[in-house]
Amino acid sequence: MKKLISLICVLAMVFALCACGESSAPAAPEASAEAAEAPAADQTYVVGICQLVQHPALDAATQGFKDVLTEKLGENVVFEEQNASGDPATCSLICNQFVSDEVDLIMANATASLQAAASATNSIPILGTSVTDYGVALGIEGWTGVSGTNISGTSDLAPLDGQAEMIKELFPDAKTVGLLYCSGEPNSLFQADSIEKLLTDMGYTVERFTFADSNDVSAVTANACSGADVIYIPTDNTAASCTEAINNVALSAGIPIVCGEEGIAAGCGVATLSISYYDLGRATGEMAYDVLVNGADISSMEVRFAPAFTKEYNADICSALNVTVPGDYVAIAK
Repeated sequence: MKKLISLICVLAMVFALCACGESSAPAAPEASAEAAEAPAADQTYVVGICQLVQHPALDAATQGFKDVLTEKLGENVVFEEQNASGDPATCSLICNQFVSDEVDLIMANATASLQAAASATNSIPILGTSVTDYGVALGIEGWTGVSGTNISGTSDLAPLDGQAEMIKELFPDAKTVGLLYCSGEPNSLFQADSIEKLLTDMGYTVERFTFADSNDVSAVTANACSGADVIYIPTDNTAASCTEAINNVALSAGIPIVCGEEGIAAGCGVATLSISYYDLGRATGEMAYDVLVNGADISSMEVRFAPAFTKEYNADICSALNVTVPGDYVAIAK
């Protein structure tokens, strides 16, 4: 009888152990899924960053990009960061060096950087940011939002119709709007073409004033001030790096400037309908993580846009020119 009782106890213990093993089994797939998403402990990703020129908007986009990857990867990401000082030829040298270094991904900040990266490699993933129109930048006819190549990224295009309405809202009595931009930047031309039609339909006379590089910015700005009641500057990298020179001329002439982005408006404008370039950079960083760690197919990744836009004004310049802005405008932080 004692042997029978002992046998029953042993069998009961065996069944209990089996039941415990079965109840813990479902946790295993969840743990392995987390492990699959996280980078291997010894995996280090090298990311090349080519930024066209140093100015607040592009700087913010680069910082947002780096912050996301650093938050997600920590010491598992290394940045090779280079600034081309506004020279497209230097962008090409930088991107070719990235290819020689066999980086894992290239982040191209601004159109000239994207074009240089695209010429340098068709295999290393390239993510652009602060690029207005990818179809124009890459020469792709019938652009659908997906490149079908090793390129994707984020666009800094703000609603041009909203910026045209801003000009009408702030300066309803103006007759002539001068478009001031760099003739060597394709995306500036794209914006100028688009907003000229909008402004013409509103009844404005539109004149174009273009500079080739920073050397003739002051002279061309002076011409614009003598030929226009209001000046509009699109998201233009050369203009963004020359805001002090532009402001010195325009403020003295008493001519207000509406801008395509916050960085230019902070330096020489009265107002802008702008995006957050830092947030745009973060969105690009999220895309980079998907490509590097999750194996996302960059050739099928749609170019992304900023989720929100803000009406902003430059309090100092508005005060100097006696421009009053509506209550839904936010002052640009100094």
